[in-house]
Amino acid sequence: MGIPKFYRWLSERYPLLNQSVTINGAPTLDNLYLDMNGIIHNCTHANEAEIATFDEEKMMLKIMSYIDVLIRIVKPQQLLFMAIDGV
Repeated sequence: MGIPKFYRWLSERYPLLNQSVTINGAPTLDNLYLDMNGIIHNCTHANEAEIATFDEEKMMLKIMSYIDVLIRIVKPQQLLFMAIDGV
């Protein structure tokens, strides 16, 4: 659910927050903070027809693979923080 209008407020206040990056064009960052809820959902429920055949191991591999891609692109220098909440 998130905080209503928070993302809009944040991106208007800090316009450089939203940048397209490539594997060779990401800025140097000390920390990478991941909201795992979105990653888990997209890796386990994004395409219901395809996901129905996934077992738990395959879902975990998709999640880890996606995180690996993000780390290779961003290359955090000091910290990788993965936040998961909910039930």
